[in-house]
Amino acid sequence: MSEYIHKSHNVTVLLYHFVFPAKYRRAVFDEEVDVELRDVCLEIEKRYEMKFLEIGTDKDHVHFLLQSVPMYSVTRLVRLLKSLTAREISRRCPHVKKQLWGGEVWSDGYFATTVGKHGDEQMIAKYVKGQGETYKKLHEDRQLVMF
Repeated sequence: MSEYIHKSHNVTVLLYHFVFPAKYRRAVFDEEVDVELRDVCLEIEKRYEMKFLEIGTDKDHVHFLLQSVPMYSVTRLVRLLKSLTAREISRRCPHVKKQLWGGEVWSDGYFATTVGKHGDEQMIAKYVKGQGETYKKLHEDRQLVMF
């Protein structure tokens, strides 16, 4: 599961859910490709500051749940994951390259969202909105007394 990442000046828990469709939505993710993809992702973990919490493959797309650090933007993570996984899948599973004509593994598009560790959007919105309520109430009371 996710962990707090401690750096010299910050502590973060940044979780992302990505969905990458295969080029032309071709059904290329069989058991062999699934195993190779997971191996590639484990190698990526060793070189970059990210951790794959879950990887779910369907026949024509892949879901990733990963944790990373704030120095990687979403677009950088996507570009990094797509390029490294595509290169290695093409090399390790040549039958995939044949199925995809031009050799590209991933479609140009993707889905990305952040995932909350401690609650959903409504709960966090309520928490943020409630910040400073005690201070605001105290400040309003003092203004009433001053007039």
